[in-house]
Amino acid sequence: MLVELHVRNLGVIDDLTLHLGEGMTALTGETGAGKTLLIEALELLMGGRADPTLVRAGAQSALIEGRFVRGALGEETVLQREIPAEGRSRAYVDGRMANAGGLSEVGAGLVDLHGQHAHQSLLRLPAQRASLDRYGAISSAEVEEAEAALAAIEARLADLGGDERQLAREVDLLSFQLEEIERAALEDPEEEAALQGEEALLAGAEALREAAALAHRLVGSDEGAADLVGQARSALEGRAGFETLADRLVAVGLELEDVAGELRARAELLEDDPVRLAAVQERRHLLSELRRKYGSNLAEVIAYRDAARARLADLVAGEARRAELAQERESALSRLARAEEALGDARRRAAPRLAAEIESRLRLLALPKARVEISVPPAGRGEAVEFGFGANLGEPVLPFSKVASGGELARVMLATRLVLSEAPPTLVFDEVDAGIGGEAALYVGQALAELGERHQVLVVTHLAQVAAFAGSQVAVRKSEAAGRTVTSAARVEGEERLAELSRMLSGQPESVTARQHATELLTMAASWSAAGSPDAVSLSGRTPGRTA
Repeated sequence: MLVELHVRNLGVIDDLTLHLGEGMTALTGETGAGKTLLIEALELLMGGRADPTLVRAGAQSALIEGRFVRGALGEETVLQREIPAEGRSRAYVDGRMANAGGLSEVGAGLVDLHGQHAHQSLLRLPAQRASLDRYGAISSAEVEEAEAALAAIEARLADLGGDERQLAREVDLLSFQLEEIERAALEDPEEEAALQGEEALLAGAEALREAAALAHRLVGSDEGAADLVGQARSALEGRAGFETLADRLVAVGLELEDVAGELRARAELLEDDPVRLAAVQERRHLLSELRRKYGSNLAEVIAYRDAARARLADLVAGEARRAELAQERESALSRLARAEEALGDARRRAAPRLAAEIESRLRLLALPKARVEISVPPAGRGEAVEFGFGANLGEPVLPFSKVASGGELARVMLATRLVLSEAPPTLVFDEVDAGIGGEAALYVGQALAELGERHQVLVVTHLAQVAAFAGSQVAVRKSEAAGRTVTSAARVEGEERLAELSRMLSGQPESVTARQHATELLTMAASWSAAGSPDAVSLSGRTPGRTA
């Protein structure tokens, strides 16, 4: 939900910060005080079109910031929009630069603006279809599974496809390649490394043997290193003060004798083997050729061999396999058609029920002749779901997106939201009370408060009957300071709220009669809230029924 809104240098707003809570909040004030400007600020924060003329006279730019909290863990999202008096606007999401589209994408999951605004998720056809599916507990899983199964079969058919000559050429090529790889009898992906080491030993056998023999002579022969160390040890043996060095020379002598023995053994084992060397070199050349054709390393060559083997098996199966897959495809198409028709039937059955529930809500919102139609195509899966609305008898039913009256559209959205539980966490209603009063206004207030039990609801209203049902009320006022008009907004409680409601009722904040009426409205709203149901309060002998 929106917990903090900061607006600076926007129209008559100099610098304003609002702290908001859960449930329903009413924004009230005289016409022209700046209530709608706050809604425009929110629309800009949702990626709406930035108009430089909104920047306060004398300011270089306007700034709107919103802090949102989501989920039980209190995850925060901060959106920011800056509109310069000249040039392009700038947008930020959690401090990172974004464009207006990115801001709109993030904002769509946070706020819905209802009134004369484009940022309403229910004006989009995919959202309308999803809402109908949620209302009717309709799942498209069977259709999706059938589509996936059909796609898998068609992919296999595509692999087997092509004309006979092309298939024959592919069979010949794969057979040749597979035979070439299989002749190499590849088993170990690391074979090349082992062969490289063996070739190095075989190619340098004579030089290695000579080097080992020379080293043996230098270490183990008469006057060699071992003999000289032995002479040094004998020279020190029995000499006082040299015992430790003599012991160390003993250890060195023993080590040299061991090295001399190993050098002799190595020299005797190293023999020239030109036949084996040629075989190793030939094998390395073969593996290099296979890598050049089929992979960058032996592991890739082996993988290519396995894939070619499977592909060749499919091709050899030929017409029999294609005929089998074609039959499977027909069965998959039939399954998909049945699933699509079942999905469409479910949507066609749910559509009139949902429309009737929305209509019943609209009758209590001063639209007694309103009609809601939810069109679903007569055949197939019924993807093209569209919500339509007609306000008066004899008028055509138009798509929600074509509703001209902001007040009517806001009430349609309010009625729809009451029936549907799925929505962004914050819902904003502007002009929802346009053209209504009396008992209908009370029903609108109740409906908004009921919606506030599930969402954060912000409503701009001129009607005390609506504002009285809000959990909190913010008074927007216009004043003059230093020769400039300035808008302020503050939460009103207790006596201040009574005075604001009295002003809304009579234009006289101190009117005794108006204050009595305001007290009565607040008492009624409190009783309704305490009972937890709109059925709890009877208005003029009528009780608004809950239909959701």
